[in-house]
Amino acid sequence: MTISFAGKVAIVTGAGNGLGRSHALALAARGAKVVVNDLGGARDGSGMSSEASQEVVRLIKENGGEAISHGANVANFDEVQDMVKQTMAKWGRVDILINNAGILRDKSFTKMTLDDFKLVMDVHVMGSVNCTKAVWDIMREQNYGRIVMTTSSSGMYGNFGQSNYGAAKMAVLGLMNTLVIEGAKNNVRINALAPTAGTRMTEDLMPAEIVRAFSPESVTAGMLTLCDDDAPNRFILCAGAGGYSSASMFETEGCFLPHTEQSKENVLVKW
Repeated sequence: MTISFAGKVAIVTGAGNGLGRSHALALAARGAKVVVNDLGGARDGSGMSSEASQEVVRLIKENGGEAISHGANVANFDEVQDMVKQTMAKWGRVDILINNAGILRDKSFTKMTLDDFKLVMDVHVMGSVNCTKAVWDIMREQNYGRIVMTTSSSGMYGNFGQSNYGAAKMAVLGLMNTLVIEGAKNNVRINALAPTAGTRMTEDLMPAEIVRAFSPESVTAGMLTLCDDDAPNRFILCAGAGGYSSASMFETEGCFLPHTEQSKENVLVKW
């Protein structure tokens, strides 16, 4: 079976480098018209430039595809609305949203400032909220939408020095879980991707040989399954270096304690 996105319009945030770049190129190669969104900042979110996003657009067009770039800061809802407005003016619909944009401000919780915590939350959580909100009613009205959130093992399992990033990446799963329910009747499906890839975001978190082995393209192969016509719903795909697995949260069978037995000691022993 060949997955095609012919006739579909996709917005990919953080698409100037790394995973986002790989996602945008792959969607375009399979027929999608792509909005390449990138603020063009450094890994920590500082600065801005359109050079990277314009290069991705150039590559897409060079290979016969259609693409435009937009430098919206995903943490700014007005800028995101402008990006979606331009997309609708050019192509008249939005079928796919890949919430990929992100930054890092890694420090142990003791050393982390609240400003650094809030900034990471703003980009990852509110960035996903803003972009999803801007396309939500469009997707509902056209009775079709595919949204991919980007989560992380740092959120699901924790990682030293990433309390802000981990909190943000777990938050987008909560967002996904509720939107799955609200979007179901209008064929809007939402899934999450937990990538492990060698990019500028991870280049100093892994040995150099591991960075080279974990190509973004390997992750993108999994992402494509989350946003096609037959995509699942509420699926968490862990992908990296050719490995693909699903993650899930579950509640144990537990126990029932009558009112007279509801003590700390009984809960500890019997739950």
